[in-house]
Amino acid sequence: MLDELTRFRRDIHAHPELSHKEYRTTDQLVERLELAGLRPVRLENSGLYVDIGDGPLRLGLRADIDALPILEETGLPYASSNTGIAHACGHDVHTTVMLGVALVLGKLHADSPMRGSVRVIFQPAEEIIPGGALDVISQGVLRDVPRILALHCDPRIDVGLVGTRIGAITSASDTVRVELTGRGGHTSRPHLTEDVVFALAHIAANVPAVLARRIDVRSAVSVVWGQIHAGSAPNAIPAHGFMAGTMRCLDGEAWESAGDLLDHTVRQIAAPFGVDVKIEHIRGVPPVINSEAETGLIEAAARAELGPDAVVLTPQSMGGEDFAWMTQEVPGAMMRLGTRTRGGETFDLHRGDYAPDEHAIGCGVRVMTAAALRAVLGLRH
Repeated sequence: MLDELTRFRRDIHAHPELSHKEYRTTDQLVERLELAGLRPVRLENSGLYVDIGDGPLRLGLRADIDALPILEETGLPYASSNTGIAHACGHDVHTTVMLGVALVLGKLHADSPMRGSVRVIFQPAEEIIPGGALDVISQGVLRDVPRILALHCDPRIDVGLVGTRIGAITSASDTVRVELTGRGGHTSRPHLTEDVVFALAHIAANVPAVLARRIDVRSAVSVVWGQIHAGSAPNAIPAHGFMAGTMRCLDGEAWESAGDLLDHTVRQIAAPFGVDVKIEHIRGVPPVINSEAETGLIEAAARAELGPDAVVLTPQSMGGEDFAWMTQEVPGAMMRLGTRTRGGETFDLHRGDYAPDEHAIGCGVRVMTAAALRAVLGLRH
């Protein structure tokens, strides 16, 4: 099936869609699944799921289907036809892998009925906070699903290998925006102003330092600013300015307390400057927690399909992932799917030139199908 799946991946890669707007992608998936005799169920707005097999649910599999507002720079003949939108995080590969798993399981079930079923979920809107996983959960899609697996492309791992770890595999992630307002004026008389530029500078430098002293360093709380803007003239102190960034944390419990501390710290640092402070703190996602049994299920499947040395230990990522909401509902695990051509270039995610090796599609289908069959058969690993 690899040729067909590769064509499918290239088609949705050429037609990427942003979060909650994955209408064409949903239609393409529904059409292909129905062609195989399966009965997909559309979710509200976009996304879908499909059950394969007979009897009680034994496993859920999840793929995310949305793209990013990034200009593609790969130069590939099937590059994005939607300017400023690209599958720069590999969700086109995730979607294609899980489509392949659904089609293979459907054929196997038709040939020899499975006494148990697998639910394959094509989830919208992973790239926005707090994520489309919450919408999937609110629509009851995880009801009766006893365990769940997912995968994510990893351009640092070679094709033919998968990365796993027990425990947290991603970090918690929030978005923070701070707006300051004060009395502006001439730069020759800063004492007559409420200097928002100087206040922004102190917040930018000191908030990360304070958090590093108030929270256990093993939790690895990281505040990084991606935007700072104020003023339009070199000799005028502006009356308004803002900054925005992310707060990430490796530990879920520390994440819960770090949010309140961050907000309090920003206000304390800004107080001496007399500025008005408005904080928009959007709580994002907790860490994805890989349970031991589900991680073992993936590892056993990977070794059986790809070889005894196919599993590597992957470090915990500082990136956020809304699959975390699903692993808070049921035991689950996410694996890292190697997409780097052996000896080839190492890319990074969320880059316009990210070009995964398409041989990873076959690897992903084999591992996830094998894991699903093991779950249906009730094998421990």
